[in-house]
Amino acid sequence: MEKMNNITEFILIGLTQNMQLQIFSFVVVFIVYLLTLVGNMLIIVTVSSSRALESPMYFFLSFLSLIDGCCSSSMTPKMLADSFSVRKTISFSGCMTQVFAEHFFSAAEIILLSVMAYDLYVAICKPLHYAIIMNRFVCGLLVGVAWAGGFIHVTIQILFTVWLPFCGPNVIDHFMCDLTPLLKLVCMDTHTLGLFVAANSGFICLLNFVLLIISYIVILNALKSHSKERRRKALSTWVSHITVVILFFVPCIFVYLRPVTTFSIDKAVAVFYTMIAPMLNPLIYTLRNAEVKKCYEEILGQKLTSMEKESHNINHLSNGIEKNYS
Repeated sequence: MEKMNNITEFILIGLTQNMQLQIFSFVVVFIVYLLTLVGNMLIIVTVSSSRALESPMYFFLSFLSLIDGCCSSSMTPKMLADSFSVRKTISFSGCMTQVFAEHFFSAAEIILLSVMAYDLYVAICKPLHYAIIMNRFVCGLLVGVAWAGGFIHVTIQILFTVWLPFCGPNVIDHFMCDLTPLLKLVCMDTHTLGLFVAANSGFICLLNFVLLIISYIVILNALKSHSKERRRKALSTWVSHITVVILFFVPCIFVYLRPVTTFSIDKAVAVFYTMIAPMLNPLIYTLRNAEVKKCYEEILGQKLTSMEKESHNINHLSNGIEKNYS
């Protein structure tokens, strides 16, 4: 491996080389990352602490929030740290770690979104058998399949990547390590490699996206037979699901379903599906879901009540101490 690869580190160009724009991008990325962590953590805490959100849909939603937070954290801290660096370097092992994390969490999210679509299909098309079909064991098994599928996908990708011969330039025109910009640095013909990446990443994204759209059309057609109130509630959930799917899949298909070529817009697209989409997902599900908003209000109300009681106890104790000393 050492004979094939004499690269020990890579140099990242980043989003921009203009120092003023780097400061601006740091502020924007930091705010987006903070909102991503807070929003997804709030969903996880709310679902895990509320008995009203014990249905499989919210169980899967909490894992989606976990994946989004982990995916964003796999490259955003490094990007923020590089904002004020003149020479943005990353070690070979660090670069491979970024590739591993990005593709592991992205593949797990693809499978989990498919699982959530199946859950929605069963809830709408087979409501009488929903509790039997989507029991706890099945839900846990489906989440395990998502993690296992992500691991299998990334294992194939990482074993394929680490053995590539990097022996020339080491400058990556990106803010993170990814397969397409890395393949441009390989010291061999990359036509076959590009087809492999397109098949293993791009085609899988496209196939899942098409299947999901078909399933959503079936679900939409099934809603015609439901009552107006039930149709309104199910349609709200349907809109949230399809919005998240489009925000995630379309950028991924654009990046991976093509030969080894890069465009100037690639960085903006990567920012969208690695940072913006994970930030928007909690907002999409929260703004269109009355049950989640109600649980937020209850938790916030309980927290405020608890703080008021603590404040009252502290004041009462303080008054007692003053009386004793007076």
